[in-house]
Amino acid sequence: MSKRTPSGASRRPTVSLATGTFRLWSAFCAVAFVLSLFAARLIQLQGIDENDYAAMARATGAQTVTLEAPRAPIYDRFGVKLAETVDAAKLIADPTFTTGHATEIASVLHRRFGADYIDTVALLRTPGTRYVELARHLSPQVASSTVQRLSALGLPGVYTASDTMRVYPAGDVAASLIGFVKEDGTGAEGLEAALDDQLAGTDGSATYQVEQGQILPLAASTVVEPKEGTGVRLTLDEDLQFLAQRRLAAAVKGAAADSGVAVVMDTRTSQVLALADYPTYNANDPSASSERLWHSAGAYNAYEPGSVQKVLTFSALIDGGYVTPRTRVVVPPVLPVPGDRPINDYFYHGTLHLTAAGVVALSSNIGTVRSAAAMPNRELYRYLRAFRLGTAPDIGLPGLSPGTLGDPDTWSPRTRDTIDFGQSISVTALQMATAISAVANGGEYTAPALVEGSVSSDGAFTPAPAPEHHRVISPAAAQAVTQMMRTVVGPDGTASQVAIQGYQVAGKTGTAQRTVQSCHCYRGKTVSFGGFAPADNPRFVVYVVIQNPRVAGAGGGGTAGPVFHDLMISTLQKYGVPPTGQRDPFLPITW
Repeated sequence: MSKRTPSGASRRPTVSLATGTFRLWSAFCAVAFVLSLFAARLIQLQGIDENDYAAMARATGAQTVTLEAPRAPIYDRFGVKLAETVDAAKLIADPTFTTGHATEIASVLHRRFGADYIDTVALLRTPGTRYVELARHLSPQVASSTVQRLSALGLPGVYTASDTMRVYPAGDVAASLIGFVKEDGTGAEGLEAALDDQLAGTDGSATYQVEQGQILPLAASTVVEPKEGTGVRLTLDEDLQFLAQRRLAAAVKGAAADSGVAVVMDTRTSQVLALADYPTYNANDPSASSERLWHSAGAYNAYEPGSVQKVLTFSALIDGGYVTPRTRVVVPPVLPVPGDRPINDYFYHGTLHLTAAGVVALSSNIGTVRSAAAMPNRELYRYLRAFRLGTAPDIGLPGLSPGTLGDPDTWSPRTRDTIDFGQSISVTALQMATAISAVANGGEYTAPALVEGSVSSDGAFTPAPAPEHHRVISPAAAQAVTQMMRTVVGPDGTASQVAIQGYQVAGKTGTAQRTVQSCHCYRGKTVSFGGFAPADNPRFVVYVVIQNPRVAGAGGGGTAGPVFHDLMISTLQKYGVPPTGQRDPFLPITW
């Protein structure tokens, strides 16, 4: 018998499990569907229709702007930054706010940092955009104070944004080699221009919405990140470069001269440790100086070298077997030249009896010509070409001067004679310093180097290709010429004041008539001194040239020699080259 429900008791409702599950799943699906719509739209905006979206954004007032790649640094040989990119600011404007008062804004910008008035007015009135760039590469302080000034004057619509700026921490140090950049950030002169593609990197881009000066990023997919450039490490030593420029400047001013150049090189590698010019300019403000100072005189300007050339002439003569350091030379007071002016020495004398070493020690033009008389023109020419005279060196800078050497078949007797002692040809200071370095390096020529290698953004260093090298004269000939050059700084030489206590020094003075292009004539003189130390184990070459000194008695030994002396001592000390110690006797200079 079934159990009955008591009378008056209420029946408990029943719940259908299937119906509850269905309702939960329905709610879940509805929420998932809505979320999928949002996700699909997000994918559409940020991925699938990226280009269409960016185009639509621009059509509704957005702006695509360039993201400038960070320009890589230029370093000295020890990693000191000679050129670097730092944070800066730029001024932007919304023409919908500035069109009505463009002239007032342009006047303020012109007064504060020299903005071009006409161009600025045109930018401030640009139709159909809400974003224009008025000025770039400003210091954050200048940009911020300018906007504050405009705001105080009730001139809205100009704002600041992040930017970068190229700076040169050492100012004028190596400015004529490094160069500078233009307003648009591209290289203008020097290595900045020559290595622009490497240093600049690859710009990126981004699309922004601009609302009352606020730059609002759109989808991340509209941003193409810039890639930093690759840095450059130079062979220069910033300390020596600074010292060379300051010491050279003092010498040029002290001699009331027009200009000067000083080169310091490592004889073993021909790497340029310093290449100083005076006058020069500040790379942070190039427009304040004449454009002629933007190029390195030491690499670009050719001149007649004078008697320093005798080092190369006697290198050829000794290597060719025409003379030895002890060869006896009779030097008359004057050397007649058939059909032309006679050749004289810089000092008056009677008939002298000099050794070949004595000819170099006293810098006798007549003695040099007589010593070289037996060497054919073309043979001398081959030696000078092997020293790379007449050839522009490749140090990473474009358009360097090759100097002039001429065809030996066209040399007149007088031209040949004057070439022997450094006239009727022209060189740059860099060429002559490298030639002297070849003698110091045992007769092995190594092309000069200014760029040591590349430095990636993560600090990895890649060395530059090895420079050209070849033998010019034998080691024995180089040693003989070195001993002859030592007599120049000996007690009877023309530059005894250049001697450095504790070290053997090999050197040569130079004094030449100075060519003036404007009149195609000789006017004034060029004085110089070049050499290396220690002479018994050469490490460094220093070569100094001073143009048109006006003080009485200016010459290679007394004017350029002291600069050589000071720079050589500083270089030897910095690089820890110990004193020579025992000195070999000097060669005899008379007989």
